[in-house]
Amino acid sequence: MADQDAQDRNLPASAKKIERSRAEGQLPRSRDLGHFAVMAAGGAMLATLSPTAVDWLQKMLVSSLRFDAQQLATPGIMSQRLAEQTGIGLAISAGVGLLLALVAVLAALALGGWNWTFKPLAPKFSNINPLTGFGRLFQWAQLGQALKACLLALVLGAIGAMVLKDRVATYVGIMSVPLPAALAYAGQQLMSGLALLGIALAVFALIDVPLQYQLYMRRLRMSREEMKQEVKEVEGNLEVKAKIKAKMREMAKRRMLAAVPTADLVVMNPTHYAVALKYEEGKMSAPTVVAKGADLLAMKIRDLATESKVPVLQSPMLARALYAHAELDREIPAALFSAVAQVLAYVYQLKASLSRREVPRPHFVPDAHVPPELDPHNNKTDAAEDEA
Repeated sequence: MADQDAQDRNLPASAKKIERSRAEGQLPRSRDLGHFAVMAAGGAMLATLSPTAVDWLQKMLVSSLRFDAQQLATPGIMSQRLAEQTGIGLAISAGVGLLLALVAVLAALALGGWNWTFKPLAPKFSNINPLTGFGRLFQWAQLGQALKACLLALVLGAIGAMVLKDRVATYVGIMSVPLPAALAYAGQQLMSGLALLGIALAVFALIDVPLQYQLYMRRLRMSREEMKQEVKEVEGNLEVKAKIKAKMREMAKRRMLAAVPTADLVVMNPTHYAVALKYEEGKMSAPTVVAKGADLLAMKIRDLATESKVPVLQSPMLARALYAHAELDREIPAALFSAVAQVLAYVYQLKASLSRREVPRPHFVPDAHVPPELDPHNNKTDAAEDEA
């Protein structure tokens, strides 16, 4: 059954599944890369700081082994010196350890990148189940890791054995030379041995890094059913978002229609566009669009305006320009100030003549002048002529 499931998972992992695996703390990691990085950093530190370290060791030995009659008469002098040197050694060891730990962390980040999650720390009772753990021991991935670790240990052990075999006589002869020369020579021999070990670790890291990445992507491979389910989840989210947007548009439409009775004027293209304008002197610097619509919505705006006794003015060019260039709940463009001012003046004079007999009724409907470049129909005509 497991083999059949593995065969079904032949599709590459999607970005969503990779992101989900990272959230769960699953990342490609290479232990061999960390081993090589720590070995290389340690070797570089040793090569760089060895002259200083040798000089410090010499001074430490000289100061620790120098005695006079007064010091010999002081009880506990050896314990005091031992404590001092031990403290210095621990401080140096802690600094080196912290630096190597930082290198190990950087090596891990180089392959899998930074990932911050607490999910791997959550207790999983399946991990402490002996039957499940025993079964994991015989998985191909675990067997491969175990064989690789054994091979690495065998290679490193063979290199170490060869180095010791070739140089054991030399190490014994170091005891017959002065201490400074012995320390320098021992450091050279140690560096050559570390170089051979570093080369072996580098070879293993070069093989292990792409291998671990491929194994990680293989573990995340998806079946066709998983891919379909993920697509359904994404489309379901899109449907929810679309419903939310539709609901918001419906609410905005209702709010816009509720503002039509408060408008001062509705400018219409008789069958296609309607724009409701409102202007409050002293509160607004320019007329504001409180509602606009096309086709059926334009007819709805017209009917509401008629019911609320809001003047409806037929001005096709102005209606088209306002619909195309004016935003809802925003002031009209400055280029249309003059045309809108003409129709508003006509509406105000008409309202005044209806309420007071002494005010003369306007004799004609103004022909609002709209800049040709603001008329969408004029732009379409120009474009058609250019294409011709």
